[in-house]
Amino acid sequence: MLLGEILVRQGRITATQLEAALDAQRTEQPRLRLGQMLLNRGLLSEADLLAALGEQSGFPVLRQVGAELLDPELVRHLPVEWTRTHLALPVRWQGAVGMLTCDPAGLTVRDDLALLLGCELQSILAPREEILRAIERCYFSKRDTAQELLRDMAEEAAPVAPPASRRDDLLHVAEQAPVTQLVNLILIEALKARASDIHIEPFEQRLVVRYRIDGLLYAQASPPKHLEAALVSRLKVMARLDIAEKRLPQDGSARVRVGERETDIRVSTIPVAEGERVVLRLLNRETALRPLTELGMAGGVLERFRRLLQEPHGVVLVTGPTGSGKTTTLYAALRELDTQHRNVMTIEDPIEYQLPAIGQMQVKPKIGLTFAEGLRHILRQDPDVMLVGEIRDLETAEILVRSSLTGHLCFSTLHTNDALGAVVRLTDMGIEPYLLASSILGVLAQRLVRCLCAECREPAQLTAEERALLGPWATRLADGCWRTRGCPRCLEGYRGRTGIYELMTADAGLLEAIRTRADLARLRALARAGGLRSLWEDGLDKVRQGVTSLPELLRAVGHPDPAP
Repeated sequence: MLLGEILVRQGRITATQLEAALDAQRTEQPRLRLGQMLLNRGLLSEADLLAALGEQSGFPVLRQVGAELLDPELVRHLPVEWTRTHLALPVRWQGAVGMLTCDPAGLTVRDDLALLLGCELQSILAPREEILRAIERCYFSKRDTAQELLRDMAEEAAPVAPPASRRDDLLHVAEQAPVTQLVNLILIEALKARASDIHIEPFEQRLVVRYRIDGLLYAQASPPKHLEAALVSRLKVMARLDIAEKRLPQDGSARVRVGERETDIRVSTIPVAEGERVVLRLLNRETALRPLTELGMAGGVLERFRRLLQEPHGVVLVTGPTGSGKTTTLYAALRELDTQHRNVMTIEDPIEYQLPAIGQMQVKPKIGLTFAEGLRHILRQDPDVMLVGEIRDLETAEILVRSSLTGHLCFSTLHTNDALGAVVRLTDMGIEPYLLASSILGVLAQRLVRCLCAECREPAQLTAEERALLGPWATRLADGCWRTRGCPRCLEGYRGRTGIYELMTADAGLLEAIRTRADLARLRALARAGGLRSLWEDGLDKVRQGVTSLPELLRAVGHPDPAP
């Protein structure tokens, strides 16, 4: 039966619409297929067209492609560009091999693929976008590794690859130089492992590659020493750095694609005794741009922090060491603001992710654009909310505090060990206590801890050593804690990270103590009376709930707080 007749019989289009489309098909150039013409005119959806094509051809139709159909071995020798160009992907289908396609008439493509794979293929119809997503998932899960490539590479160093496009596709490596393939595989492996950083470290006799995963470094396959120059040069080319300059540190950035997903990379090189050390920071938008509800805040902390976001003016600080997730928390906070009716401006170093409806400025110290100078100019942009990436000096701190007193809601970060440390740090920098007491709304201190793998964690009891270490806190874990064994789904028993938090909100008593320069013990007592729960207490709750382990809490926070 003809396609048009099937569509009319199924009620997808009317006979009048079919006749008009056929008339246009005979006269318009270039001549389109009937189905494409109906799609272009908006008379038909792709799902309806595929259903009709399936009935006409007898081929099965899939709305979604499940993971069980994808087999990376089927595409091992098939270039990714071929599958994208022809919209054809071999899959496992009912105990045999099939080919995903959106065109049942593409018999030549099916014959070519069958010849390459050496088996007969069953055509399976699927939407175009679903096929493209399946191609990306399948090639991303290929088992090619840097270690396998290193075994295959010749002993002599490969020539440096030509400059790459600003958005290299890591899946498209078939015709590229061996060192380029090695770099691509290192990046793909790191992305698969959810790494945040890649370290390439030269030593006298070897070259070490390590990935930072969930906050810890893990050694990977090490390229031979003779590839060092070519490998570093390739990374410099990607980041638009000077490959001839080996004596000075350099910073750059690159953007790569894995299928349709883009990843930004910050590249830093420094000269060391045995060559150049390179660190790549992988900026994953999916992990950085998360809502506040997914960061691990306890219900009470989340509610109190959200109340701070509703204030019309004042200073909100997020504190913690480097790599503790401060930027992620601030981005999550900004995304909860009403950016349609409020002007939100930021000044950062660097801008890690671009946020919609928010003006973001990058610090450029070489031309005099510091945090303090940028903040002065932002104030001329009629802002309602301002974010300063970090308070590094007294000048920046003073401008920020005085800005909050003139009706602005201001966010920033500090490197302190706890929430009260931010108050001490600012006064030590030279901020007058009366100004700080008039502007501070709250301080959120945080750390990141690794999460126990839900598949292999198991209940356990505290050891005698742990009870002695915890002291009075051991009663909080009287019902036991959780241990980990490790399994194929995790890394040493952990998978992913979550935050532990302490939130100090400034009530009248605490503000008066700040204004009168009360000592730290007095500030702490007032903060606890106002609802502050320490990082240690929040972490201990997560240990009891099986979110993380006691050794991980000790690694992140240190020794227990004094007795409760």
